[in-house]
Amino acid sequence: MKYQILTFGCQMNVSDSIWLEQALNAQGHVVAEQEDEAEFFIVNTCSVREKPEQKVYSLLGRLRDQYERNPAVFVCVGGCVAQQVGTGFLERFPFVRLVFGPDGLVMVPSALQRLLDHDKLKLSLLDFSEHYPQRDNYLPDTLPPQAYVNIMQGCNNFCAYCIVPYTRGRQKSRAAQDIVQECQELIARGVKEITLLGQNVNSYGQDNHAEDVTFAQLLELIDALPGLKRLRFTTSHPKDMSSDVINSFKSLHNLCPSLHLPLQSGSDNILKAMGRKYNQKQYLNLIDMLREACPDITMTTDLMVGFPGETDGDFQDTLHVMNRVGFDSSFSFKYSDRPGVRSAQMEPKISEAVKTERLQILQKLQEDWTLKKLQSRIGRKDEILIEGLSKKQAPEAVFWKGRDSGGRVVNILFNTSEDQTGRIVEVIFTRAKKHSLEGEALL
Repeated sequence: MKYQILTFGCQMNVSDSIWLEQALNAQGHVVAEQEDEAEFFIVNTCSVREKPEQKVYSLLGRLRDQYERNPAVFVCVGGCVAQQVGTGFLERFPFVRLVFGPDGLVMVPSALQRLLDHDKLKLSLLDFSEHYPQRDNYLPDTLPPQAYVNIMQGCNNFCAYCIVPYTRGRQKSRAAQDIVQECQELIARGVKEITLLGQNVNSYGQDNHAEDVTFAQLLELIDALPGLKRLRFTTSHPKDMSSDVINSFKSLHNLCPSLHLPLQSGSDNILKAMGRKYNQKQYLNLIDMLREACPDITMTTDLMVGFPGETDGDFQDTLHVMNRVGFDSSFSFKYSDRPGVRSAQMEPKISEAVKTERLQILQKLQEDWTLKKLQSRIGRKDEILIEGLSKKQAPEAVFWKGRDSGGRVVNILFNTSEDQTGRIVEVIFTRAKKHSLEGEALL
């Protein structure tokens, strides 16, 4: 049958959707090029913020039209909103026949077959697994140059604003042997860059069912795999960033000089209210240690404005840390209450107008820092892993898009139109744009 997977939210969801597509293709299903050609849909949802959740309901309203034109069409809803709302989706939307949470993902291919065999059946896969839900691999013979590998599921931190522990469950580390084996299989199929994924990769190996392997040791095992050119990981929690992991940026050959380290707020008062378990001084000490180990490291972060009780002084503390660190880029957003989390009961709430104003100020400051950081690369050289043709093209030139070792987007001028996907080429940076670089290949 023809299908489409529609994905919202984090890189974990993207990785889950890639696995689902490979599993469905292995069963003989085919991706529909157009939405109106699809016979079933899988919607992989996110509830970390309010906006993605609203988009899910809007999308389901649109898919209702597909169902009304063809009652055989059905929808499967998965991810964090599915875990949160549960069977309410089955009751509210007659065309939704399957809901599954993050731990139920592994059972979706077999559940789909049951739905196809019994056209009136509806199913829910919402139980949490005590151990990491191991998946079969359905890898094609050749793969893109970049791949993502899940190393854990869930989170034990219970930050006051975060719904993840309630929708993805408690932390479960995946067996190191299984992770390494998957990485080997990916490399054998042409993958050159691997990104390790988890809600808090720094705490890998610290849960009840884990093996005696730390995250730093796991990095060392994967870094040594023959054929691997680049290694990355996300996301990290500052409270669990160990000196061994920091030293990995100095000692490991393939670990890229880039790190996403969520700050959320620069105010000690707000960090304490959030339950983040670090303060401004401790965060800045980590930054100093990272830059001592790897002076050219690219630093990115997450920033939140308008957490309950945030004063003008608290907000100024966040701006101070931004200027002290000089982040290369950041994901920033306004606080919103999520159902069932502690901060939903916290007061005083910040008005929407104040949140909007603070976000604009913060994002303008980040734009200035991003441009400054990109301009500092002009005239320098780096190796770029090419991902494919760039959207930017010129009448007399061909541009390809890739990323440098720090993860920055680079549009590269070539004198050839031959496929460059997967190549690693040396490039000299010639121009800084608002969010990317341009460069010329040194062939």
